[in-house]
Amino acid sequence: MHYGPDRKSLPHNPLKAIVAPRPIGWISAMSRDGALNLAPYSFFNAVADDMVAFSSSGRKDAMTFAEEGGEFVCNLAGHDLREAMNASSAPLPRGVSEFDHAGLRTAPSRLVRPPRVADAPAAIECKWLQTVPLTPLGGGEAANFLVIGQVVSIYVDDRFVVDGLVDTAAMRPIMRGGYFDYFSVTPENRFEMRRPKSG
Repeated sequence: MHYGPDRKSLPHNPLKAIVAPRPIGWISAMSRDGALNLAPYSFFNAVADDMVAFSSSGRKDAMTFAEEGGEFVCNLAGHDLREAMNASSAPLPRGVSEFDHAGLRTAPSRLVRPPRVADAPAAIECKWLQTVPLTPLGGGEAANFLVIGQVVSIYVDDRFVVDGLVDTAAMRPIMRGGYFDYFSVTPENRFEMRRPKSG
């Protein structure tokens, strides 16, 4: 079968189920007047050695707060925090803290104003670089926006640093699939491969 521009061959767009599982950027940001926002974004990833990006459908608070404050934090949503992460996705009014709504503790960041999720196994502190409107084919108003930040500091819970290396699997990050599906990384499904040498 083929899912095309008419979008009629399947009841739901399969893109999110195919480009999966996706890491979740659990973004904390602070507005210019000090209001906090915390929201999960599954269109998120590292885009360079020291840059990350997340995509917002519409001009949501995490994006506008990152622009206003010039900073944001990408918190790692571990398996133990899955329910709180989901609760933080509720459509609350601007200025109402998702930290409070989800029962999450804050911890001060090192180089940026927005706090991190205190119980998250890792957090990436970023300075906002730019927001790119993703203009669709044919032009018109952009409905989606790519927010890019430069990494200035990284927090990792000491429990997950082994012999100088971060143990990703031990942190059990959760990732998004299609529809209502999530996936969890565990040490049991880890494997290692080395790049082949030239020649």
